[in-house]
Amino acid sequence: MTQENSADVLLQPFKLKHLTLKNRVMSTSHAISYQDDGKPKQRYQLYHEEKAKGGIALTMFGGSSNVAPDSPSVFGQLYVGDDSIIPHFQEFSERIHAHDCALMCQLTHMGRRSTSFGGDWLPIIAPSRVREPQHRGFPKEMDRNDIDRVVRSFGDAAKRCADGGLDGCEVMAAGHLVGQFLSRFTNQREDEFGGSVANRTRFALMVFEEIRKAAGDNFVSGIRMPMFEGGEGGLTFEETLEIAELLENAGTIDFFNLVAGRVETELALAEYNMPGMGVRSAPFIEDVARFKPQVNLPVFHAARINDLATARHVVSEGIVDMVGMTRAHIADPHLVAKLQRGEEERIRPCVGATYCNSRRLCIHNAALGREVALPHVISPAAGSKRCIAVVGGGPAGLEAARVSALRGHDVTLFEAASELGGQLVIAARASWRGDLRGVVDWLVSEVGHAGAEVRLNGFVEAADLTSAGFDTIILATGGVPDTGWVEGAEHCVSTWDVLSGAEPRGDDVLVFDGTGVNVAASCADHLAGEGAKVAIVSPDNMLCMEVSYNDRAIQRKRLYERGVDMVLDHGLKRVEMSGNRRLAVLENVLTGVETSRLVDQVIVEHGTLPADELWCELSPRSRNGGVTDIEALLEGAPQPHAELADGEFSLYRIGDAVASRDVHSAIHDALRLCVTL
Repeated sequence: MTQENSADVLLQPFKLKHLTLKNRVMSTSHAISYQDDGKPKQRYQLYHEEKAKGGIALTMFGGSSNVAPDSPSVFGQLYVGDDSIIPHFQEFSERIHAHDCALMCQLTHMGRRSTSFGGDWLPIIAPSRVREPQHRGFPKEMDRNDIDRVVRSFGDAAKRCADGGLDGCEVMAAGHLVGQFLSRFTNQREDEFGGSVANRTRFALMVFEEIRKAAGDNFVSGIRMPMFEGGEGGLTFEETLEIAELLENAGTIDFFNLVAGRVETELALAEYNMPGMGVRSAPFIEDVARFKPQVNLPVFHAARINDLATARHVVSEGIVDMVGMTRAHIADPHLVAKLQRGEEERIRPCVGATYCNSRRLCIHNAALGREVALPHVISPAAGSKRCIAVVGGGPAGLEAARVSALRGHDVTLFEAASELGGQLVIAARASWRGDLRGVVDWLVSEVGHAGAEVRLNGFVEAADLTSAGFDTIILATGGVPDTGWVEGAEHCVSTWDVLSGAEPRGDDVLVFDGTGVNVAASCADHLAGEGAKVAIVSPDNMLCMEVSYNDRAIQRKRLYERGVDMVLDHGLKRVEMSGNRRLAVLENVLTGVETSRLVDQVIVEHGTLPADELWCELSPRSRNGGVTDIEALLEGAPQPHAELADGEFSLYRIGDAVASRDVHSAIHDALRLCVTL
């Protein structure tokens, strides 16, 4: 570690009660859904261990871990309601502590934020009979027996954490049962648990008293709570400060982990709880800066703090004591180690794509969640050096070139265009999704760092590849827009055409979304923002069905704000010319009834067709017939034709050159193939 880096405020230790955390960087609790039967087994543990290997000081886990049977799992949480969890905690803590990293679990009772139609099919419970819009259940108002029982459940769960060797726990209050008692909106009681701030805080005080009694004084406990909720009846900033004072004075908590807003709708989650690229970086830092001087206990915070410059600022200015970089560690679990080595520019960035919310994976770190099979750090190949050609400079080709070069092979990357990035360059031009460019920028930089040769501005021919002596050819040639399926396709253009500027936009346009991913909706948003009259048509019953709820809510809100006409449950039957305009004939997918719209332009998004001409030409001449052995691929074994004779070459294709999928699939294709070459 250089002297400069050792003085970095992010690398300074922090004392939390008796616990010394080796730096100021943490990962906050989240429900990554890698649990197995409600337990943190191998996959779950390895996911967190990678962050511990990467130098983080504290990793919290078990987002919304349930403490009682009437709080069943609704999004893949852990269950800490019985002793069967203890051996898994013991194995987990031993694994993480081996890397000088602290480990804590989040505990909760979901209250109204759950379902009666799962788990043991018990009634959901809450302070009052206030229904949550997202999970849609009608709760039973808790009686004193319920209150005492749940309080005991929190204490029992905390003791299981302590018996499992964990360093501490936090209680989730934001939108969950403890927080439902705190908020006037969800707590309409008239007994000693409702009304005044002191009464509404009573349940939380009982919970933490029980945790301290059950787990002991050396067990760290804290609360994850909103600084405000917003909306009618929601917690105000001033009320939260009163609650914080009551909790501090009780002496049973050790830290505040601050969040903001509500969680009961998709939009609330998208704008407050887990903001993606549709929300500015570190959106609640000003609120934390107002809150921290009013309390005496340590303050933690995480909300789209994705870069080290922002993290360094909030710690150096005393806004937080520990900075949560949770999704940043999903993108790059070795973030801290790279900082320590002076390699800050090599950190794989979190671009806020929220792929981790929809698929529980990272959009461009394909090893994330697959630590059993795939490495985060690429090791040199043990065998002889290969001469590898990668054709296509989109995400798949860039990842193939990066990994192959890091394996020690001689790699040449061919790209026909004047810049690298493929479809992502186009996608990043659409409205608010510009941060996607960060995926390309990182891959391009890492390809250069790995030493691969890059050749731009030229189509490569089959003869060029076979005559150059490459023994391995990887085709990442991508795809071309699929528009030919619709009658009258010659009267349509693709989203690529419009976003790239190859086709001027019309003043009155219809965008057909045949995929349910971001592309068509963000194109419609972009065009409406430029002043066009836009209708977007989808055969689905909701726009953006394939994307995370974060992006879906933000995108739909933007379309409403821009006045885009959203037509659901309709397919595009055909397109005809009518004078110099286009007549789009739509068909209701439920009734079969046809309607038509007269517009200036019809823009179609229907995925891609593989650009596989080069593969078709080369595969008969290749050693393996252009076939990737699926069994070997899934086993993480070298392809069976790994040893080559003079003049022979193996041929593979990856990404959209195989089938229309997404960025993550393309990068995953490349990583798992090339890591065995």
